[in-house]
Amino acid sequence: MKDIQSAVMEIQSELIEFARDLVRIKSYSGDEEEIIRFIEGKMKELAYDEVIIDAMGNLVGRMGKGEKIIMFDSHIDTVQAEDLTQWIHDPFSGVIEDGRLCGRGSVDMKSAAAASVYAGALAKKLYLLEDKTLYVSCTVMEEDCDGENLKHLFQECCILPDYMIICEPSGNQLVTGHKGKAQVAVKTRGISAHGSAPEKGLNAIYEMAEIITRIEQTGNRLMKSREPRGTLVASRISSLSESLNAVPFECEIYLDRRMVTGETLETLEKEMDAIVRGRNASWKIGTLKRKSWTGMDVTYEPFHTAWEIDPGHDLTKACIKTFQTIFRKDPEPDYWDFSTNAVTPVAMGIPTIGFGPGEYKLAHMVNENCETRQISDACKFYSAVMERL
Repeated sequence: MKDIQSAVMEIQSELIEFARDLVRIKSYSGDEEEIIRFIEGKMKELAYDEVIIDAMGNLVGRMGKGEKIIMFDSHIDTVQAEDLTQWIHDPFSGVIEDGRLCGRGSVDMKSAAAASVYAGALAKKLYLLEDKTLYVSCTVMEEDCDGENLKHLFQECCILPDYMIICEPSGNQLVTGHKGKAQVAVKTRGISAHGSAPEKGLNAIYEMAEIITRIEQTGNRLMKSREPRGTLVASRISSLSESLNAVPFECEIYLDRRMVTGETLETLEKEMDAIVRGRNASWKIGTLKRKSWTGMDVTYEPFHTAWEIDPGHDLTKACIKTFQTIFRKDPEPDYWDFSTNAVTPVAMGIPTIGFGPGEYKLAHMVNENCETRQISDACKFYSAVMERL
């Protein structure tokens, strides 16, 4: 452990500068080529044994060639930086102020990417990978299509980890699971008519009105449930008509449903059927279609159940012992409200846990920022857990 502490101290300024460089590179979902190429260069500079960019545009670096396979994943795409007048600093300047790295992606999740990339290099330098293979992935398009990136990377590169660490922000606490997610499209159908004769048509927007009320009522009921509880939010609405002078013949609303342990597809089906019952409406999982920076077409089915790792699992116990060694205290395990790339390894039966620098409540926020000390501490944790596993 002393060797790891000393090694991180030696490269600390270099590590933080790398994190700043990542924040300075704009990398919205679907437009990540520049940052992927930059990290590829850094991995080669740090003497990774192998560096691969797959057909979707995900990057993975390998260290070692042992039987036991450990993988760390960070997505490097970000949401948009809007309301620029509300930012204290340019969101792509990588400013450090009061010991905090400021900018879009500093929390979600370029600081973690920097820490994991350098941890891989330290693991090799300190001979921590005997009989082990380490993969460090920097994945794309997570903000829209969480898990599709790892699904493709595993298949194309024939990777099947024994242990998976998702480096999403957790304030450097262990995270033992997260809520599930369903994104649902509800559509009502009407009959087109001229705006001057609405009685001859059926307004699809009006047909949606009762459904919106039911959605709100369902969301309120969920919020009154005991913790842990699911949530339901209407996040987008649109309509189609022949013109602005016509009765709309179609209306669609998009829903975000967060699910807790025990809620299944059957739970969702009963809930959505009740919401549209008696109306000229239908619902379905809101399939998304996107294109990666390499030009690959990506189809995403946004339905994932909640998960939680067994407290007695070897991965959990190794992470707890590593945490105790580094931070000189017991962890206070957390549980993410949001969905992550963990949905893919969990669905494959791969033991998965979360740990990353940055307060996740600052993700996607104006003036997003991450304490630089957490970046260094995360690098220590990642390096040390490799040795223990």
